[in-house]
Amino acid sequence: MSVCLVVIDGWGISDQVEGNAIANASTPVMDGLSRGTYTTLDASGLAVGLPDGLMGNSEVGHMTIGCGRAIYQDIVRINMSLTEDSLKANANLLKTFERCKNGNGRLHFVGLVSDGGVHSHINHLLALLDCAKLHDVPNSYVQFFSDGRDTRPTSGVTYVQQLIDHLQKTGYGELASLTGRYYAMDRDKRFERIKIAYDGLVHGVGHAVDSAADVIPTMEARYAAEGDARMTDEFMTPILINGNGRIQDGDTLLFIDYRADRMREIVEALGDKPQFDTPKTPQGLHVSTMTQYKEGWSYMTLFPPQQPDNTLAEWLAKKGRKQFHCAETEKYAHVTFFFNGGREASFEGEDRCLVPSPKVATYNLQPEMNAAGVAEKVAEAVRSGQYSMTMCNFAPPDMVGHTGHYEPTIVGCEATDKGIGVILQACQESNCTLMVTADHGNAEKMISEHGGPHTAHTTYRVPLCISGPKQLRTFTHNASLQDVAPTVLQILGLDIPPEMSGQALMDM
Repeated sequence: MSVCLVVIDGWGISDQVEGNAIANASTPVMDGLSRGTYTTLDASGLAVGLPDGLMGNSEVGHMTIGCGRAIYQDIVRINMSLTEDSLKANANLLKTFERCKNGNGRLHFVGLVSDGGVHSHINHLLALLDCAKLHDVPNSYVQFFSDGRDTRPTSGVTYVQQLIDHLQKTGYGELASLTGRYYAMDRDKRFERIKIAYDGLVHGVGHAVDSAADVIPTMEARYAAEGDARMTDEFMTPILINGNGRIQDGDTLLFIDYRADRMREIVEALGDKPQFDTPKTPQGLHVSTMTQYKEGWSYMTLFPPQQPDNTLAEWLAKKGRKQFHCAETEKYAHVTFFFNGGREASFEGEDRCLVPSPKVATYNLQPEMNAAGVAEKVAEAVRSGQYSMTMCNFAPPDMVGHTGHYEPTIVGCEATDKGIGVILQACQESNCTLMVTADHGNAEKMISEHGGPHTAHTTYRVPLCISGPKQLRTFTHNASLQDVAPTVLQILGLDIPPEMSGQALMDM
């Protein structure tokens, strides 16, 4: 017996048909699976280790699935430090401040500023500014990355105003620059985007304004512009406020995002070596990060990682079972690093397959992405008979959904369904149980209550479909992504490690 676990990215369950790219797509394979052994799972809030009511995301979704338990996510740990007023005593934060004060006295807070809660939270930035003031750091600058992807596309002015109000109220800190996350937070080696953010931060290449008060009018003018001149938050090219706020030799940088994947390229460019030509690189910089962005990096970390034991991948390795993990480039970290509980290295008997994502500016231009390539590789692995578990991610519903383009997202959902069909056929030919779930919602809500496109994740529940004659047992608890790994082990006839708090759901 073997199991193939498919994790669809951004596939939630909603009764609302209007603006629902999933409901309006042709998805015969998922429709058929949903008529069989089927339930829904909680994929948001406390069920996945996030604050109550917060939408899930790809990182926590895959980690919860792979660990078989809710791991208190970094946002919860950081929030607790704010609630308990312990952030000001964080050992590595104090070391960062001391390094700054013993140097040139210039500290930069760098990262995404919004309340989206996927990569960062504005409350953390404001608290860090208060700590810097408390500890007499002479000069603090905010390098503001605007969101518009996990928040409404034109909501950035709200967060700029919130920051300006805080700086004025406390009489401390300066807003130095604003750049859209499209440029500053790439994760697919599109270094031409990172260069635009870098050149703004370091060389002052961008649109200069006289003061922080000019930032919001500049953003609003870009919102209202026509054609190619129009920019929403995600795509803002650098706006530069204070000439003193450029990153200079000897400065101290604190990256405020707690999610790792979209910080790696910009941190490497500033902290190590840019992957592009630049006339000058600042020397003697000190870099600290909110969390660990990459295993093996030596940067000081305010909230070091917590390594869970006996994840699904580790447990299968201990049992001598082979496994296969596959995704395209955009989601490869999610089926490896995140699924394995924050571990970069593979376990013994774990094979990995990376399928290249298409090189396009935004995925609405190629909404199928490489779903067909992922399906082909997974079906091949299933038919090989080598693996007790194969698992994969299908990216289109989430990645195309984030663009806000409704019709292309429908195409992405249909491509995903077709890919699952290819895998289902391989499973039926190979005595392999197919399990299909999702890491969070997204494509089921493409229209905002405020009008216009909805580009963020949702709190909707996600499906769990299981092929074959096996039935679910009767259960009364709030079934969630925590239950996926124990159910995989149950189907494989393996014992469940005590660290997994999720429950096996089959009647076996």
